[in-house]
Amino acid sequence: MAQALAEAGANVVVCSRKEAVCQEVKQQIEANGGHAMALACDVTNEADVERVVEEVHDQYGKIDILINNSGTSWGGMPPEEMPADKFQKVVNVNLLGTFLMAKAVGKKMIADRIQGKIINIASVAGLRGSDPNVMQAIGYNASKGGVITLTKDLAKSWGKYGITVNAIAPGFIPTKMTKDVIAPVEKEMTASVPLNRLGEPRDMQGAALYLASEASSYVTGQTIVIDGGTTA
Repeated sequence: MAQALAEAGANVVVCSRKEAVCQEVKQQIEANGGHAMALACDVTNEADVERVVEEVHDQYGKIDILINNSGTSWGGMPPEEMPADKFQKVVNVNLLGTFLMAKAVGKKMIADRIQGKIINIASVAGLRGSDPNVMQAIGYNASKGGVITLTKDLAKSWGKYGITVNAIAPGFIPTKMTKDVIAPVEKEMTASVPLNRLGEPRDMQGAALYLASEASSYVTGQTIVIDGGTTA
């Protein structure tokens, strides 16, 4: 998504707890002629979030687009065995982190009178329960369901400022975080996808560009599902 936005002409800021990973993306973007910043940020820490938002705002004078993509999971056991602290950790990153970043950026957009674009990354796991024979991650599922409702609520609150808030709900897409979880059940997952393949990171690019652009100026509070037809 960062690469797609950079190719479309955006100045991109990539954030993660591990700045080294962000530096790799920054270098890739700049090698292709784009401009990017890489900053360390813990989205569960409000002071850290506000520091990063201030730094970006100082650098560019405004923030037009926010993609909330930080996520984590913990599971592999039935709900009755799920440790409360692990459940809380997942909610802190996936839901609280999304709120804190949206809050900080939204406040800047309102003050600057920017009709900005906020895009939250949810999941098809937030639309329904998971088959326990394939995957058990109740904390993740619950947090992503929360992201979808958070998206709707922010859209209602900030529509008067011209700020649109939407979500993308990916299906099964092997990434750095998910590939080891998906690998043991990849055959079962693929069998449930009408397009007969798992997703790829590039499948997120079109929706991200659409929701970040003027093409979606009358779309807010919505969740675009990218799952190869799994939830059809």
